[in-house]
Amino acid sequence: MQPEAHSILSPAQVALLAQHPELASAFDQYSRDNAELERKNSQLHDRCSRLEAELGNMNNRLMLALRALYSPKSEKCVLNDPQQGTLFDKPEQEVPLPEPETNGQTKNGQKANGRQKKKGKPKRKALDDLLKKLPRETITIEPDGDTGGMTCIGAEKTLVLERVPAHMKVIEYVRPKYVDPGDEDKGVIIGELPPRMVNKGMAGPGLLADVVVGKYADHLPSYRQQQRFRREGVEIAKSTLGGWISQSASHLTPLYDALKQELLSTGYLQADETRMEVQDGDKKGSLHKGFYWVYHSPEQRLLVMEYRKTRARAGPVEFLHGYEGLLQTDGYVAYDIFDADPSVTLYACMAHARRKFFDCKTYEPDKAAHVLKEIRKLYLIERWLRKTGASADVRQQLRQERAGPVLEELKPWLEVNNGLPKSPWAKATQYTLGRWQRLTRYLDEGRVELDNNLVENAIRPLAIGRKNYMFAGSHDASQRGAVVYSLLGTCKFHDVNPMEWLMEVFQRIPTHPAEDIAALLPHHWKRARQAH
Repeated sequence: MQPEAHSILSPAQVALLAQHPELASAFDQYSRDNAELERKNSQLHDRCSRLEAELGNMNNRLMLALRALYSPKSEKCVLNDPQQGTLFDKPEQEVPLPEPETNGQTKNGQKANGRQKKKGKPKRKALDDLLKKLPRETITIEPDGDTGGMTCIGAEKTLVLERVPAHMKVIEYVRPKYVDPGDEDKGVIIGELPPRMVNKGMAGPGLLADVVVGKYADHLPSYRQQQRFRREGVEIAKSTLGGWISQSASHLTPLYDALKQELLSTGYLQADETRMEVQDGDKKGSLHKGFYWVYHSPEQRLLVMEYRKTRARAGPVEFLHGYEGLLQTDGYVAYDIFDADPSVTLYACMAHARRKFFDCKTYEPDKAAHVLKEIRKLYLIERWLRKTGASADVRQQLRQERAGPVLEELKPWLEVNNGLPKSPWAKATQYTLGRWQRLTRYLDEGRVELDNNLVENAIRPLAIGRKNYMFAGSHDASQRGAVVYSLLGTCKFHDVNPMEWLMEVFQRIPTHPAEDIAALLPHHWKRARQAH
């Protein structure tokens, strides 16, 4: 008789089986069969759990795909849904924040003494300021009939905002040539042409600026610009437009280098990357998948993009060589190497962590709702800090006082509720807990943002352009695009009109001193114009 079977029998039963060997043999067989059935049942239970997890994962991926196709891209959550929050006994409490200065007036327009503030007509100051800046043409319309002998007592004025279509023109430079009959050694004297961006080309600074802004700010491929010029009666080949863009980017490269040097000296950067399909002669019939690596300085509002053929970590390692300061990124493992660099402190992005739990709303609705509510408290604090224009020291203090306790409670909750292995919920918790130190470092540094959204927003123009022109013509063209995108992105951050800036830069850069090239960067250019 088997020892394990013997252990479940009483002494009397053991003695009975000892007297009847045929019963003992049958009992042993039944015990072996029962053990085998229990083993198979355990295997089936494990397989069922695994299949349930896989089914849940597939359903979650299907819901994400359907949401990407048909649903709004916004990640806003309805936090007062009666079907949410049923997992927890105590109601969710918002983080209390100090009341901002109101100057005796509450948010809804009610004064402190209880009287309601009168609502006047909507102000048109912004529109009036715009109308004052624009050129004005005055047309006087006299009434029908004879007004002779009448006295004018006033006039009604009506403003109409009109657009004058752009038009092309030809500038003809006439340079008289002179000789001195009394001194033939002087030769012919003639005036010098103004410096030109395109050598032996007809394109002036305004036309070049229009083409570059059309491609990289208005996202118009060359063939669409060709159609636009054709409507104006001018036929320009696509190859000519491409050559103009190429030479313009080459002239802007020294400015790009100066912008990169200035960005690396700021001490706090956000980094991200995005794909770019590129034509490659080595890949017949297919496109090469390259990447733009994007670096943004939130404090100085500078933007630099760099094109790389791959997404390997060599990109940020080489670009950030010698950099000292703070670096905020998403969860891409290429940035993990900077953990070993004592001169760089890594920070993570809370928006990426939040997105993982947002995507779990259909898989674990109650748990996901809880985490989203806790993260919402962090964003309410940040919203208040932006609204009040808090300094870095105030941001650090308030984060430690209000956001710190929220994160201290959230971490052990995630460790307990980590979910089934390989499930969407488990992936979300593992992603967050694996980057917890980087996610919470912002509590001790008021300069750092809660998330990486600023650099992601800077990538949007590139993504829109990619949808329009589909791919870049070569790897060199991709890097030239990075040059222009960087400078125009910095223009946008500093509210600089890219057309005005580029026209002046194209006029000045051929003769501008190389040692003072940084003066032409958009933010320095704007500051100099305001000073004059």
